[in-house]
Amino acid sequence: DWDDIPPSSAFEVISEEEAVQIIAEPLLPIQSSTLRDYVDHSETLEKLVHLGVDLSQVEKRQKAGQLLLTLDFEKDVKKILLFLKDVGVEDNQLGPFLTKNPYILAEDLEALETRVAYLKSKKFCKSEIAQMVSRAPYLLLFSVERLDNRLGFFKNELGLSVKKTKDLVIRLPRLLTGKLEPVKENLQVCQIELGFQRNEIQQIVYKTPKILTASKKRLKQTFDYLHNIMGIPHHMLTRFPQVFNSKLLRIRERHMFLAFLGRAQYDPAQPSYISLDQLVSLPDEVFCTEIAKASMQDFENFLKTL
Repeated sequence: DWDDIPPSSAFEVISEEEAVQIIAEPLLPIQSSTLRDYVDHSETLEKLVHLGVDLSQVEKRQKAGQLLLTLDFEKDVKKILLFLKDVGVEDNQLGPFLTKNPYILAEDLEALETRVAYLKSKKFCKSEIAQMVSRAPYLLLFSVERLDNRLGFFKNELGLSVKKTKDLVIRLPRLLTGKLEPVKENLQVCQIELGFQRNEIQQIVYKTPKILTASKKRLKQTFDYLHNIMGIPHHMLTRFPQVFNSKLLRIRERHMFLAFLGRAQYDPAQPSYISLDQLVSLPDEVFCTEIAKASMQDFENFLKTL
């Protein structure tokens, strides 16, 4: 998943010389291959399991198993749990949160508090911060500089107001944690390959932030079908960008059915106009009866002929 790469800064940056001198500790003793075997001997692991942390998932994360075995619950873990609860992570979410991001247990509490204070200074309210942290578990591992650069990037690159930039990252907080390269590439694809104007891209991204992290190939294929086969102009795609989140197969099947019935009319100036929203977001039954004016059986029979 796009979000599942912790920042390299979760661990201290060391030079190659130093790295060579460190002899890697084996993750766990040879006779035991899982963290589970340690639960009886480790109060920390026992309490984390009790909280709902999935040790089998934690083990898959680089160095995370080792990390948990070195922590003392009272001294190291408790303060982070209290901090997370204070930030607004719900009790029943603490286990899943730490399963995804066990590294936060080794972070300096003051550094974590500074990052939350930074978000507050940018006028994110408590519930917004809680939502962002819960949905992008690595968010608080990033430095204030990085968070600030990120917010600046989206504000400037998309030409959004401060308020709209905030709104964008509240809705898709992994924009602050994921890599920027794919985002830059998608913006370029929209502009250069799909031919959208800057102000159109701004509207599209603001309405459907997921476009920034979508697969480039899928984006191009969907656009190609909508624009070149269905004849939808850029300004209409800008009005209904959620169509890019739909499966191409669904768009194609429905469009072909409408075309077969002589109902594929996507021009708002025409009386029998069908909006892209109606085309993709309605359940099959509703789409058939209300939009295609046909039965589900008709639609199913038609699909068999494709």
